[in-house]
Amino acid sequence: MMNSEANHMLITGAAGFIGQELTTALLLSSPTIHLTITDVVTPPIPPQSIVPDGASRITALQTDLTSPDAVAALLTHHSRFNAIYLLHGIMSGGAEADLDLGLRVNLDSHRYILDALRQPTSPHRGTVVVFPSSLAVYGPVGGQVVTESTCPTPQSSYGAEKLIIETLVGDYSRRGLLDGRIVRLPTIIVRPGAPSAAASSFASGIVRESLKGEESNILPVGPELAMWVCSPRTVVANLVAVKDIPKENFGLSRVVNLPGITVTVADILNALEVVGGMEARARVTEERNPQIEAIVGNWPALFDVSKALQLGLAQDADIVTTVKDFAERLRAGL
Repeated sequence: MMNSEANHMLITGAAGFIGQELTTALLLSSPTIHLTITDVVTPPIPPQSIVPDGASRITALQTDLTSPDAVAALLTHHSRFNAIYLLHGIMSGGAEADLDLGLRVNLDSHRYILDALRQPTSPHRGTVVVFPSSLAVYGPVGGQVVTESTCPTPQSSYGAEKLIIETLVGDYSRRGLLDGRIVRLPTIIVRPGAPSAAASSFASGIVRESLKGEESNILPVGPELAMWVCSPRTVVANLVAVKDIPKENFGLSRVVNLPGITVTVADILNALEVVGGMEARARVTEERNPQIEAIVGNWPALFDVSKALQLGLAQDADIVTTVKDFAERLRAGL
């Protein structure tokens, strides 16, 4: 896919944490990559200390993707995007709390983009589209090991919305209208920054705030809850890699479950204590929240990721390493 000429890509949802990390990783992966990054606010450009020539290879735009006219204008910004990452969305807790907002952002805006791409006159027709989906498309599986062929039965609006767009990307890929890659993400921990509207936000929060020395970090679920998780570093590395995998390697389905590791909340707390000591662990307070438990308790925690590994995608080692990596980022001021 890479060549000596400029390689233009688009990232939506680029102001979010994963969007910012992906922006940096793509720019560092090749000097030929140029990015258009967009979100509901103008996304930041990576610091010059990290990507010295980043400003010259990025166009940052504020776009309301729930407007068909705004989507059309965005896609005419460059003659052709070689890859498009659709990272924007309303997270699980937010989509459950506000159905209409979730439908506008998680369904309508994606449909506007995909339909604009598939038009016969579109210069982007047939381009690579990376759609990050979620393990939330699965419902309760009774402890069974999940594969890409496990029947999705989402038990949240967020999961249902993700599944609908998965189906659309898959069908448009079958028709040759675009080249889709549907990657179902694990719960990502540890995320820096402020808590998000994701129902699983606590999994990062109990580590992040505790290592920062903040008190009374709420754990809304029991320690026995098992989760399928992945570090930001590994998720971003896999998002960079997946755009270059030959489409034939995916087989009939463009869906792939990205690698993660199975941990209980107790495992996360133990890792927190290993890295931050008993003082950090003592900053977590258990306060059960039935609404959050109902959402995350329906997500599977055991996955067979043979397909992802055969495609060459990476997997974390263990949860202690993940927490150590985050602690090092904190010390470095990142």
